Amino acid sequence: MVRCPKCSTEIDVDEDEVEEGEILACPECETEMEVVQIHPVKVNAISEDDDEEEDEESEDGDEDDLEDEDDEDEEEEDK
Repeated sequence: MVRCPKCSTEIDVDEDEVEEGEILACPECETEMEVVQIHPVKVNAISEDDDEEEDEESEDGDEDDLEDEDDEDEEEEDK
């Protein structure tokens, strides 16, 4: 039995049926939680802020890659 870290709803989780790293959703508030320990079962809420930061990082990385490719093309043209 674990409690949702956001709304404190008790969630019946069998430690033999979950794996570390598995994502669970609260049936009441739909908060996603990652199983961080199995014996006993412990979960951490996955915040929406974390997802947004990952999206921003990947978007920034893509832009840098495009700029680097443009620089390489210009250098080849100069030769």
